[in-house]
Amino acid sequence: MSGVTVAGGVLELHELAPGGGPLVLALHGITANALSWGPVAEAVSGHVRVVAPDLRGRACSRAVAGPFGLAAHADDVAAVLDHLGVERAVLAGHSMGAFVAALAAARHPSRVSGVLLVDGGFAFPPPPGVDGDDLLDAVLGPAMARLSMTFGSEVDYLDFWAPHPAVGPALDGPAGDAVRDYLLHDLVGDGAGALRSSCVVDAVRADGTGVLSDGDAHAAGTSLDVPTTLLWAPRGLMNEDQGLYDDQRLSALDLPPRVRVRQVADTNHYDVLFAPDSVTVVAEELLALTHPS
Repeated sequence: MSGVTVAGGVLELHELAPGGGPLVLALHGITANALSWGPVAEAVSGHVRVVAPDLRGRACSRAVAGPFGLAAHADDVAAVLDHLGVERAVLAGHSMGAFVAALAAARHPSRVSGVLLVDGGFAFPPPPGVDGDDLLDAVLGPAMARLSMTFGSEVDYLDFWAPHPAVGPALDGPAGDAVRDYLLHDLVGDGAGALRSSCVVDAVRADGTGVLSDGDAHAAGTSLDVPTTLLWAPRGLMNEDQGLYDDQRLSALDLPPRVRVRQVADTNHYDVLFAPDSVTVVAEELLALTHPS
């Protein structure tokens, strides 16, 4: 699919579920890319149209220049809708993409008819006395280390991911082909015959800072006046028992009644978009937002 001109370059779009029906604009996580939404798009194909951009600084949009940050992504969403000739759409976001979806809906309320937030979109205050840069390094450390690595081949890159406790099982699971496509879409040549992640480090750091400390983004989810659903995974980024959310943390957020909250059982932060049962849940919620009764 052709790209759309935004401030700083051309944002690449992927039509994951083509055809008629309401539009869903699907937004990926901080070191991910558009193809992370592939299995969900396949599950809703024929009912909705799913378009997913590679966000600026990633994959086919890695050449888009700054400024980076959540507000830039949110305004890119409006530019994509203009390019597609769509007045209003449902936004779906995973992880960082959930913060982008909520902020885009807050900044451009006339363009959004509903919001699906998948394991992201609502943040917690940092612990007292913790430096923002230290917290960013703690949260993004493993991902940032991967961005500086090089790989001799696509097989080497897949071998790197195979032991990952959250991603590896999905790579070997029923959606393995889609997971491989998603992972390999991240690779670019390093100019010396090797491969590396496409993610631009400055973009990742700016966006990570926004996820942790952007007050407008943090407030956006609770201020939305369109149907909003939060889906959360009980396990975390490394498949650990503690995920980003739990019942106690969600209660502390004091979310307004209009935000519908649903746990996606037996899933982690990554395979919530890949495991068959969780894909079914995400697809159900997208259809509920695009085809309200």
